[in-house]
Amino acid sequence: MSRFREVRILGVKVHAVTKSQALEAMADFVRSGEPHQVATVNPEFVMTARRNREFMQVLNAADLSIPDGIGLVWGSRLLGDPIPERVAGSDLVPELAELSARNGWSIFFLGAAPGVAEKAAGILSSRFPGLPVAGTYAGSPRPEDEAVIVPMVKSAHPDILFVAYGAPAQDLWIARNQPRLGVPLAMGVGGALDFVAGVKKRAPRWVQRIGLEWFYRLAQEPWRWRRQLALPRFVLLLLYEMAKGRGVE
Repeated sequence: MSRFREVRILGVKVHAVTKSQALEAMADFVRSGEPHQVATVNPEFVMTARRNREFMQVLNAADLSIPDGIGLVWGSRLLGDPIPERVAGSDLVPELAELSARNGWSIFFLGAAPGVAEKAAGILSSRFPGLPVAGTYAGSPRPEDEAVIVPMVKSAHPDILFVAYGAPAQDLWIARNQPRLGVPLAMGVGGALDFVAGVKKRAPRWVQRIGLEWFYRLAQEPWRWRRQLALPRFVLLLLYEMAKGRGVE
């Protein structure tokens, strides 16, 4: 049972945590040695989960569901069950790397485009000397590739596994393979490795602070416009469910 308050927004569980609380919980996961899954939930996740029952089940079964989306914070406040702040998964990756360097925890970097995981691991190792890198591999989230990837990760015995296949593929991959892997902390990180590696540019801090990182990313990648339609749909559905008294469950 989670030690954090759970908020269910349109049926999806989100933990009401701050960044420091999330980091503390994840450090405890690693120290426990038992397998845990962390999901970085945003409005796009919520809307996808409403169409994808398996994804909904995986998110609601996660040991920690981080509110990685300003829309979740706004929505929770609107509905009277406030989440304290947005906790960006892209911020947690370097902070977990720093914790790992200090504590001797090893990290396996899985996913992203070929070469990105290696570059991200190298940059984080330079930034945080002594960071143990258990391995890097691009691979793919396809089930037929798991016969190669799972033994590779398992034999590396990482304390932390970053999976950068994008949602919902990365979260489904973790849920499907954690019983065999048993990694203490497995986390879907989306495009975070791209940001670390410098393949993509993240929004300036002031843009992040005012909650418009999604708009900055859309300006950088106009092809994402179809995916970004999830945000207005999320808002409209939230208002509709609020009117019926069912937005937060």
